[in-house]
Amino acid sequence: MRRILGIVLGLLLVGGVIVAVLQGQDSATTATKTVRGVIGSEKSEFFRDPDVVKALANKGYTVKTETSGSWAMDQLALKEFDFAFPSSSEPAKEIEVAAGLKGAQTTKPFYSPLVVIARTNAAQVLASNGLAKMNGKNSGTLLMGPFLKAASEDRTWQQLSGSSAHSELTGTVFVKTTDPATSNSGALFLAATSNVANSSNVVADDAGVDRTAPLMRKLISVQGSLEQSTDDPFRAFISGSGEPLILVYESQVAALLLQKQDPGDMVVLYPDTTVNTAHTFVPLGDKAQELGSLLATDPKLRELALRHGFRPQDGVGEFTTATAPHAAYLNPGLTGIRQVGTPTVKILMALAERAKGQGDTP
Repeated sequence: MRRILGIVLGLLLVGGVIVAVLQGQDSATTATKTVRGVIGSEKSEFFRDPDVVKALANKGYTVKTETSGSWAMDQLALKEFDFAFPSSSEPAKEIEVAAGLKGAQTTKPFYSPLVVIARTNAAQVLASNGLAKMNGKNSGTLLMGPFLKAASEDRTWQQLSGSSAHSELTGTVFVKTTDPATSNSGALFLAATSNVANSSNVVADDAGVDRTAPLMRKLISVQGSLEQSTDDPFRAFISGSGEPLILVYESQVAALLLQKQDPGDMVVLYPDTTVNTAHTFVPLGDKAQELGSLLATDPKLRELALRHGFRPQDGVGEFTTATAPHAAYLNPGLTGIRQVGTPTVKILMALAERAKGQGDTP
């Protein structure tokens, strides 16, 4: 009996040592350094996701974030942050300058094209009047040339055939955007629309700004108050309110579908001329130097980025596979979409100022 008891106690002792070692290993694995970053609001849910938090902790990071319009980040006290994560590479350049960085090792872990979400009635009216093309019940293409011609003529919904059957379609036809002076999506909407208005050329000088500014002004002034983020207009649309046409990131739509939430009465229109938004990670110090690369290359974090609707770097195949059940809404290969370059930061901000009625010549 004593011998059996001794064996049992010995096994328990060995087991205790093993548990202690494993706990120590686990503690070492999940030991983290805390980094603070400023991000675009469209990435908030990604960084709040418990699975993302766990995956980052397993790699040694606790990430705390605050949100800001991408084009306003360079005005912040950047010394208070370890990284900035705007929604495209253009504001990233301004952030580098403002932070006094030279040759920062920026990373573009994922990207997302801009899309316009519409109610079925609005999309069908646009299509029947040659301003859009339907690819199915829930997806289509916004034809930027005809649409911008209608905008230049201040066309109203009532002037479009077929709209009289839909009392909610009233007033001037426009796409609801964010503030182009502070928000990335609004700024890149001007980048795409100015390209179309400038004979399919990137606006590159003051003469180009002068040529396109009147139309840019119409696109923005008709909206009234401007949002700072795509999040609020998107949520308003999903709840059944908001404008008939709203500019958002494809990632917001894809995340909604991938997380099996009800899209309601939604049609996704891909502008036939667009600018992809490459979310750009800017390390502001050594502490977060490797985090951007980790977000781009770690298989688990790439998988989680997909869950939140983002297209991982060089990940068209991954995105296509992940979103296959929702092909009725999405265009994974961006078929038929012309992707254009963006003006310089100086030119783009000049366009934004003119679009908002600032900096106009007397």
